[in-house]
Amino acid sequence: MGRIRGANYDEDFSFVSPVVKYLLFLFNLIFWMISMVMMSIGVYARMMKHAEAAMACLAVDPAIMLLVVGVLMFFITFCGCVGSLRENICLLQTFCIFLTLIFILQLAAGILGFIFSDKAQNKVKTVINKAIVHYRDDIDLQNLIDFGQKEFSCCGGIAYTEWTKNQYFNCTPDNPSQERCSVPFSCCLLSKVESVVNTMCGHRMQEQSFSDAGKFIHTEGCIDKLVNWIHGNLFLLGGIALGLAIPQLVGILLSQILINQIKDQIELQNYNLRHRSDPWQ
Repeated sequence: MGRIRGANYDEDFSFVSPVVKYLLFLFNLIFWMISMVMMSIGVYARMMKHAEAAMACLAVDPAIMLLVVGVLMFFITFCGCVGSLRENICLLQTFCIFLTLIFILQLAAGILGFIFSDKAQNKVKTVINKAIVHYRDDIDLQNLIDFGQKEFSCCGGIAYTEWTKNQYFNCTPDNPSQERCSVPFSCCLLSKVESVVNTMCGHRMQEQSFSDAGKFIHTEGCIDKLVNWIHGNLFLLGGIALGLAIPQLVGILLSQILINQIKDQIELQNYNLRHRSDPWQ
C-alpha cells in the first residue's frame, strides 16, 4: 500500500500487464486443447471395448489412464484460462496450487524411485504380471505390450516362461487353448528377409529350453531390459523430466506474477476510491 500511496498514477494506469495476462492465457489454452484431445481419445477407446473386458483390467487400462490425466489437465488449465482472462485471483490460486502440488509429487516420485529402486522394480514387476494376465482382454493393453516387447527385444516379465500366467498361453495339460504353451508373436526374432510376419512363430515355445527357444524368440524378460535401458539413458530421462518441469514452473511463475499484479491493481482502485471520497486522506 505504501508504494501506491507514495506514487502518482494516471486514471487509466493498470498494474496488470497484458503481456503476462495473455501469455498465461495462451499457455493454458494450448494445454487445455491437448487435454480435450486426450479425453476424447480416452472416452472413444473406452466405449469401443466390451464392458466385461474393460472392468477386468481396469487398473492397467491405458484408456483409463489417458482419461484420468486428461480430466485432471482439463480442470487445471480451465482454472488457468478463465482465471487469467477474467483476472480472478481465486481461480489463479487454484491453478497455481494444483500445478505446484503436481510438480512436488513428480519430484518426490523421482527421488523415492531413485532411493527405493528395488521396491520400484517390484512394483513394475507386479504391473507387468497383471498386464500379462489380461493380455487378451484389452486390445489397447495388448498393443502396448507388443510394442514394448518389440522395442526392448524381450518377452514376459522375468523370462518368456511367465506367459504361462495368461489363461490362453497357460502350459497346464487341461488348457484347451490352441495357444497353449506359446508366447505372443511380438516375442519372436524378426528376420529382415521375411516380408510377412509369422504370427505363429511363438507356438509351443514355453516347452522349449532357453537355448532352443532362443533360436526363435527373445528369452530375456522385459524388466531387466527396461532397467538396463533406464541406466543407459539417464541423460535422456533427465531431459524429459526437465522438459515436463519447465512448463509447470513457467505456469507457476506467470500465475504468481499475475496474482500480485491483480492485488496491486485492487489496492490502487481502493486507494483512488477513498481519495475521491476524502481528498485529505
